[in-house]
Order: sequence, then C-alpha cells, then structure tokens
Amino acid sequence: MEWRRLTQPEEPAFGRAMALYEASFPRHEQRLPDEQRAVLSHPEYHFIQLFDGAEFVGLLLYWEAEDFRYVEHFCVRPELRGRRYGAKALEELGRDGKTVVLEIDPPVDDIDRRRQGFYQRCGFAVNPYPHVHPPYRPGYTGHQLVVMTGPEPWSRARWEDFSRFLRETVMADCNTEKK
Repeated sequence: MEWRRLTQPEEPAFGRAMALYEASFPRHEQRLPDEQRAVLSHPEYHFIQLFDGAEFVGLLLYWEAEDFRYVEHFCVRPELRGRRYGAKALEELGRDGKTVVLEIDPPVDDIDRRRQGFYQRCGFAVNPYPHVHPPYRPGYTGHQLVVMTGPEPWSRARWEDFSRFLRETVMADCNTEKK
C-alpha cells in the first residue's frame, strides 16, 4: 500500500480526497473546508491518501505527537471495504511501536459494535475514561466517543496528555464561535 501525503489544497487530488471525507463522516465530525485547507500545512498533521497501485483506496488523517499518533479521520472507500486495506494501514501506522490512538462512537448499535470489533482485531484496546470530543463547527456541541489505543490501554495520566493535545493542538484551528 502506498501513502501519499497532501500538504497543499491546490494539489489536484485534494478535491477527490475531500469528496470521500465529506461522504464518510457526519457533518458535525468534519472540519470546515477552509479549516481543513489551512491545517494541511501544520507539521504534525498528516493528510494521507492510501493507494493500492494506481487505485485510490481511502484516507488516513492523523497527528504526530511526541509519543503517540492520533487518528483524527480514517476511511476506506465503501466499495473496497473488506479487503484488509484498513487493517494494513493501521498496522503500518503502528509498525514502529509508537502508540496509535483513535476514537469511535460508543458501541450502541450493530454498526458501532462491528467497528469496535474491527479495531480490537487490529490490536486496539478500549480505554475506560469518559471522553467528549470538542465540536469542529459552530452550532454544534461536543460528542461522546470511546478512546481506543494500540497496542495497550493507557493510564489516566497518558489519556489526560492526549486530551490536552486534542484541545490545544488538534482543535486549535477550529473556530466554533458563531459565524
């Protein structure tokens, strides 16, 4: 699998990548388009397009912190799911042993339970700490999510470091004030 990092919104592939992003996540879980364009140049942010040969497979948008990688958004094109692209991308992301952290919806329905099972099969563990992700857009409130880490669950102190990184770095450019 090939990883191609986008750093400029003028790149021709950006439009296709954003179309998958917008189709894959609920509006309240998406950055505003201008904020997504602006964050591309952040040195810790990695907007990765996943390819199998010439075929565009999906997106892996993550942040590189000192001792972990935070997956902000991750999706595989719907017609390509079930071909292990997601598992391969996550395996590659954690190959050097650095902790990978991601968030999922609480497992309240079959889809959410299957998603949690997928991540557990990929070596992620559920962390027991209550977690509300801050809003990306004005007019929305934060939403409850479950934090998963691989290869092991975190201590409370490590989770608090992640929570601070999320608020102070990841969400720093999101203007949730009324516009």
